[in-house]
Amino acid sequence: MIRAIRGASAAARVARRAGGVQARGVSDLAEPSEPHVATAVPGPQSARVLQELGQLQDTRAAVFAADYEKSVGNYIADADGNVLLDMYCQIASIPVGYNNPRVLRAAQGPEMARALANRPALGVFPPRDWAGVLRDAFMRVAPRGLDMVFTTAHGSDANELAYKAALMHHARTCRGARAASERELASVMDNQAPGAPDVAILSFSRGFHGRTFGALSTTRSKALHKLDIPAFASWPRAPFPQLRYPLDKHAGANAQEEKRCVEALERILRTHPVPVAAVIVEPVQSEGGDRHASAEFFRAVRSVTSECGVLMIVDEVQTGCGATGSFWAHEQWGLQAPPDMVTFSKKMQAAGFYHTRALVPDQAYRNFNTWLGDPPRALIARAIVDEVLGQGLVAQVRATGAYLLSHLQPLAIRYHRLVQNVRGAGTFLAFDCPTAELRAELLHLLRQEGVNMGGSGELAVRFRPMLTLAKPHVNVFLTRLESVLNKMDQKHWPRA
Repeated sequence: MIRAIRGASAAARVARRAGGVQARGVSDLAEPSEPHVATAVPGPQSARVLQELGQLQDTRAAVFAADYEKSVGNYIADADGNVLLDMYCQIASIPVGYNNPRVLRAAQGPEMARALANRPALGVFPPRDWAGVLRDAFMRVAPRGLDMVFTTAHGSDANELAYKAALMHHARTCRGARAASERELASVMDNQAPGAPDVAILSFSRGFHGRTFGALSTTRSKALHKLDIPAFASWPRAPFPQLRYPLDKHAGANAQEEKRCVEALERILRTHPVPVAAVIVEPVQSEGGDRHASAEFFRAVRSVTSECGVLMIVDEVQTGCGATGSFWAHEQWGLQAPPDMVTFSKKMQAAGFYHTRALVPDQAYRNFNTWLGDPPRALIARAIVDEVLGQGLVAQVRATGAYLLSHLQPLAIRYHRLVQNVRGAGTFLAFDCPTAELRAELLHLLRQEGVNMGGSGELAVRFRPMLTLAKPHVNVFLTRLESVLNKMDQKHWPRA
């Protein structure tokens, strides 16, 4: 459950911001009622922009060139004047709509100007009001049981620094009250034990935790991400359940599959030749193909990690900030003991991890870098949290997601050769196509109809809309999805 705003001072600060005078230049664009497609997507202007940009950066992953000045609410505009309903939202990273007035006011105020002009080394020279910013931006919505926040640059960074916290905690536990020995201090400078011990972070098959150096050793989604990069070879992986759908028809098989995976996890933690400091898991394996598991599975993971003395890190980089129908997806698990760390980024528009004081290193400068996050991103996160709580957007996600899911399921019956394994929570939904080629065709045709969507894993089509998505948007989407499905069905399975 989202916790109430803590303390009268926080409530007063929120009220002052909500009632402030509108800043000059706040977008007065009105959200359209439907998409507008004037050219192919991508069109000639996008092609020109990407060709020019391609002289300076690799643009092979680019879909089209966006016009963010004309994008508004749930709709993204491109360089050709096309306006698409955005169900992908910068890879799940836009929470409250393009050019949201509250976020624009936060971006244009004097507090933001000072933060941009005077970027501090937060660990050494924090601003005098930094504690208040942290409370309003992050601690109002902190996961239960976690009373501290470590701010970072991005999701991979959040996970990597959480790993460091776990490894330092493990070493301190093993070392006890004694200080590091001279041998430890000398050997670490040669990247050798005992100062650089062989200790592991365990992740799950098909998981994704980022592309930075340490995070890559826990990423298991695609070989392409990891190829040619040295890895921590002793870091193990455990199997993640492969559930069968619909869930109600495969309850017994799915329970056995989850039992198998929990038993494998426990076996690894108890017998792996290298000690495991922490287990990291996503509530939904988002990049791995939108793979889900039950609340019972995650409760079992928490139980096993606790029994084995291993920390549990929940990677909420993609699931956090309301998209699953609770502010944090792991709130739906009913854990008796909270995770030890929860990492976040994307929809929060800022990054970091929540933790307890027990995970603060024994000395300063150990888990550290120059910036330790960025005050402008925290100010934007504060405005986002204001909007999410003030507008009741988590409840809206639950209602909109249930409505969308109730219409996807009949489509999966009618177009069963194209839409399979409908699943998800809130608006964090997905379905599979039978082949990667059919998925690519479906996504391309949706863009031509004015809907921007993306894939995950090998076969999944994923829904990553704004928290502001409402039933009228869903109706616009469903009309265009059914049009595309009908065209593909007639093309690939023509009727006599």
